[in-house]
Amino acid sequence: MRNLLIILAIVFCVDSAQAQFSATKDAQYMATLKAVANYKIEDAEIIKDIEKLRENRLFMERLQKMLDKLSNKRTKDSTNRKVLKILEKAGEDIYKLLD
Repeated sequence: MRNLLIILAIVFCVDSAQAQFSATKDAQYMATLKAVANYKIEDAEIIKDIEKLRENRLFMERLQKMLDKLSNKRTKDSTNRKVLKILEKAGEDIYKLLD
Protein backbone atom coordinates (compact mmCIF):
# COMPACT_ATOMS: atom_id res chain seq x y z
CA MET A 1 0.00 0.00 0.00
CA ARG A 2 2.79 2.37 0.90
CA ASN A 3 4.55 1.68 -2.41
CA LEU A 4 1.34 2.45 -4.26
CA LEU A 5 1.06 5.81 -2.50
CA ILE A 6 4.68 6.61 -3.36
CA ILE A 7 4.11 5.70 -7.01
CA LEU A 8 0.94 7.82 -7.15
CA ALA A 9 2.79 10.76 -5.57
CA ILE A 10 5.58 10.47 -8.15
CA VAL A 11 3.10 10.29 -11.04
CA PHE A 12 1.25 13.32 -9.70
CA CYS A 13 4.48 15.31 -9.36
CA VAL A 14 5.57 14.39 -12.90
CA ASP A 15 2.17 15.36 -14.32
CA SER A 16 2.24 18.61 -12.36
CA ALA A 17 5.74 19.44 -13.61
CA GLN A 18 4.72 18.68 -17.20
CA ALA A 19 1.64 20.92 -16.88
CA GLN A 20 3.78 23.75 -15.47
CA PHE A 21 6.31 23.32 -18.29
CA SER A 22 3.50 23.38 -20.86
CA ALA A 23 1.99 26.51 -19.32
CA THR A 24 5.42 28.16 -19.31
CA LYS A 25 5.90 27.29 -22.99
CA ASP A 26 2.44 28.68 -23.86
CA ALA A 27 3.33 31.89 -22.02
CA GLN A 28 6.63 32.09 -23.92
CA TYR A 29 4.82 31.67 -27.22
CA MET A 30 2.26 34.37 -26.36
CA ALA A 31 5.01 36.76 -25.21
CA THR A 32 6.96 36.08 -28.41
CA LEU A 33 3.89 36.71 -30.54
CA LYS A 34 3.15 39.99 -28.76
CA ALA A 35 6.76 41.20 -29.00
CA VAL A 36 7.05 40.34 -32.70
CA ALA A 37 3.64 41.88 -33.50
CA ASN A 38 4.60 45.08 -31.67
CA TYR A 39 7.91 45.16 -33.53
CA LYS A 40 6.51 44.38 -36.98
CA ILE A 41 3.60 46.83 -36.70
CA GLU A 42 6.23 49.54 -37.12
CA ASP A 43 7.54 47.90 -40.32
CA ALA A 44 8.18 50.51 -43.00
CA GLU A 45 6.17 48.51 -45.54
CA ILE A 46 2.92 48.60 -43.56
CA ILE A 47 3.18 51.54 -41.14
CA LYS A 48 1.21 53.89 -43.40
CA ASP A 49 -1.60 51.35 -43.83
CA ILE A 50 -1.70 50.75 -40.07
CA GLU A 51 -1.95 54.48 -39.40
CA LYS A 52 -4.80 54.79 -41.91
CA LEU A 53 -6.66 51.95 -40.20
CA ARG A 54 -6.21 53.60 -36.79
CA GLU A 55 -7.86 56.73 -38.19
CA ASN A 56 -10.69 54.80 -39.86
CA ARG A 57 -13.67 55.13 -37.49
CA LEU A 58 -15.67 52.32 -39.14
CA PHE A 59 -12.77 49.90 -38.91
CA MET A 60 -12.11 50.83 -35.28
CA GLU A 61 -15.79 50.30 -34.40
CA ARG A 62 -15.81 46.92 -36.13
CA LEU A 63 -12.56 45.94 -34.41
CA GLN A 64 -14.01 46.92 -31.04
CA LYS A 65 -17.11 44.78 -31.72
CA MET A 66 -14.82 41.84 -32.45
CA LEU A 67 -12.83 42.42 -29.27
CA ASP A 68 -16.04 42.67 -27.25
CA LYS A 69 -16.70 39.04 -28.14
CA LEU A 70 -13.55 38.01 -26.26
CA SER A 71 -12.81 37.76 -22.58
CA ASN A 72 -9.55 37.50 -20.64
CA LYS A 73 -11.29 35.65 -17.83
CA ARG A 74 -10.83 31.92 -17.58
CA THR A 75 -13.82 30.58 -19.44
CA LYS A 76 -15.00 27.59 -21.39
CA ASP A 77 -16.28 29.80 -24.18
CA SER A 78 -15.34 28.11 -27.44
CA THR A 79 -14.52 31.35 -29.25
CA ASN A 80 -12.05 32.39 -26.57
CA ARG A 81 -10.49 28.94 -26.56
CA LYS A 82 -10.17 28.88 -30.36
CA VAL A 83 -8.61 32.36 -30.47
CA LEU A 84 -6.16 31.46 -27.71
CA LYS A 85 -5.12 28.25 -29.50
CA ILE A 86 -4.60 30.15 -32.78
CA LEU A 87 -2.45 32.74 -30.99
CA GLU A 88 -0.43 30.09 -29.14
CA LYS A 89 0.19 28.21 -32.39
CA ALA A 90 1.28 31.38 -34.19
CA GLY A 91 3.56 32.26 -31.26
CA GLU A 92 5.04 28.77 -31.27
CA ASP A 93 5.70 28.93 -35.04
CA ILE A 94 7.38 32.33 -34.73
CA TYR A 95 9.36 31.24 -31.66
CA LYS A 96 10.70 28.18 -33.48
CA LEU A 97 11.45 30.19 -36.64
CA LEU A 98 13.44 32.87 -34.82
CA ASP A 99 15.09 30.73 -32.12
